[in-house]
Amino acid sequence: MFSKLFGKKQEEKTQDDIKLEQSLQKTRSGILGRIGSIFQGNEITPELWEELEDVLIMGDVGTATTQELLNATRARVERENIKASRDAYLVLKQEMVRLLQTDEPLHIEEPRILTVVLVVGVNGSGKTTTIGKMAAYYKKRGLKVVLGAADTFRAAAIDQLKIWGERAGVEVIAHAPGSDPGAVIFDAIRASQESRKADLLIVDTAGRLQNKYNLMKELEKVRAVAGKQVHKAPHETLLVLDASTGQNAISQAKAFKDSAGVTGIVLTKLDGTSKGGAILSIKRELGVPVRFVGTGEKIDDFAYFDPIAFVTGLVGD
Repeated sequence: MFSKLFGKKQEEKTQDDIKLEQSLQKTRSGILGRIGSIFQGNEITPELWEELEDVLIMGDVGTATTQELLNATRARVERENIKASRDAYLVLKQEMVRLLQTDEPLHIEEPRILTVVLVVGVNGSGKTTTIGKMAAYYKKRGLKVVLGAADTFRAAAIDQLKIWGERAGVEVIAHAPGSDPGAVIFDAIRASQESRKADLLIVDTAGRLQNKYNLMKELEKVRAVAGKQVHKAPHETLLVLDASTGQNAISQAKAFKDSAGVTGIVLTKLDGTSKGGAILSIKRELGVPVRFVGTGEKIDDFAYFDPIAFVTGLVGD
């Protein structure tokens, strides 16, 4: 009924929807999977709301987001004179979707000569892997993709990106370790526009420098170079977050948001976390939508984030 309510029948689900739902199996079998059982009784009681609050907080949703969800759900149940607990459950899921939705379109596939995407995030979050998967994702959709290795502070980062470039079957523009990241993105844009005739350039950036000030300056410089070479570039700046770190991922995201001009989130390791609740807090806390998710370890384990598929995967139909 939940899917029908939102106009998406089982047979209409995309491959991305199915991947996203399946990747949440561990989360669904954990704490948040208990939500459905709370609404199995016939009546809506004060105890129901108390139990729901406990489960949401234990599921890493966070206190502020839990209260917002509870208040919005209870207000609608009262206003719409809902008596059956299964209907209240439906309202809760609608409110979860509302928290995750955005009116801001994703700018990657808009028609232009070259789209430039910066990918930022701390080392260990799955940033390089995400770039390789994203390259494969868009190559499969008919775009000519090039990668730029602007994380020049770690030789391993350049090598890893080249390995993922080979797996995805796309070219990587790289300089020697220690090179100027601004020079890398300059050359990557020129190559993408001239000899490679690319549609999409995805750029890896430094995940850790000696201090936040240096990181901010480097990211500002890379953004400025991109903007001078391509109109309105970067068109998206995606922050990679490890979903399994829960609420810690949100504090990490706040540190990046202002300095990097983040426009969207990519969640990695979604299949490995039993606490998926923090994701409900991300857009509320940051004002930045989740755009993609890593759904496993293989190169094709990458999906567009759909709020309805996510909520369905999180708590069930």
